[in-house]
Amino acid sequence: QVQLVESGGGLVQAGGSLRISCVASGLPVSNYHMGWFRQAPGKEREFVGVTSRSRATFYSDSVKGRFTISRENTKNTVSLQMNNLEPEDTAVYYCAASTSVAYARGVPSSYGYWGQGTQVTVSS
Repeated sequence: QVQLVESGGGLVQAGGSLRISCVASGLPVSNYHMGWFRQAPGKEREFVGVTSRSRATFYSDSVKGRFTISRENTKNTVSLQMNNLEPEDTAVYYCAASTSVAYARGVPSSYGYWGQGTQVTVSS
């Protein structure tokens, strides 16, 4: 059974930093493109970024330069380091796994496995 479990969310002030992680079981992250998405209340799920199987990374324009995705295949873990957070970053953050060639387009339907999400709240 595949499980992706996010952790590390919380409340942080604007300008602060937070690191969230995703631990996979039943799925070797080394074989998957691992992405991060977020969803704010009343909004559609939004692509944040992805680390490919070859460790290439791609980010949305809204987080580029502030967020960094990393993976530790030996720990079956993917992390999202978020710096200089803004109130607009407030959302539930999800990790997801993909084997699709379209993974970098950031379309949720290209990702077959999802975690339950972790809340990140940035106060102004």
